[in-house]
Amino acid sequence: MTTTTPPLHTLAVDIGGSGIKVMVLDEAGNPVTERDRIPTPDPAKPGPMIQGILGLASGKAFDRVSVGFPGVVRNGITETAANLHPDWIGVDLATVLIEKLQAPVRVINDADMQGLGAIAGTGVEMVITLGTGVGSAMFLNGRLVPNLELGHHEFRKGQTYEQQLGRAAFDEGGKKKWNERLEKAIAQWQRVFNYDYLYLGGGNAKEINFTLPPRAKAVPNIAGLLGGIALWRD
Repeated sequence: MTTTTPPLHTLAVDIGGSGIKVMVLDEAGNPVTERDRIPTPDPAKPGPMIQGILGLASGKAFDRVSVGFPGVVRNGITETAANLHPDWIGVDLATVLIEKLQAPVRVINDADMQGLGAIAGTGVEMVITLGTGVGSAMFLNGRLVPNLELGHHEFRKGQTYEQQLGRAAFDEGGKKKWNERLEKAIAQWQRVFNYDYLYLGGGNAKEINFTLPPRAKAVPNIAGLLGGIALWRD
């Protein structure tokens, strides 16, 4: 008599500066629930945000949890949180969620997780997320170079990429100026990183209104959740 192993379901959590999203995925990365979303609490402190995740997870069946967090994450601990509250620095988010959700948990930078859901796995691939801030990830033949925080490096006029391309910059300067800056940034990234392919994600990727150069494309924001499956591929 043969026995079959029941399929594993993954709760994918995408934490952002403006919203927290969750979805349950099967082992192939297919959604088995709708994407649920709540606004990020203001102020964006750990307690209310963790309660928000627990609320979104309530009633869903899953075996493990993948979390994308907007900052540097090392061994499940959040080391930076530029677009959230400073109380996030030093939080062992993986351990907290393991205890709360009673399931294995892996936590990774949100751009890294989005990249895992978008890349082809060949050559040098770069992922930029355009949302509240500017996230970045780099992969070599599918292997992640973790915690590439490009958004906080100087871009132009004494300002960082995040200051010129984040959501506040979009709202202040308007769509036309934002697109002009993004076009300049892409040209710079190509010269600096010499990537084989560039993927542009995040909530503001839909605002791109110029023709992207060869070997660059916009990817749907849901990639930030779909990368939750790849996070468990050891």
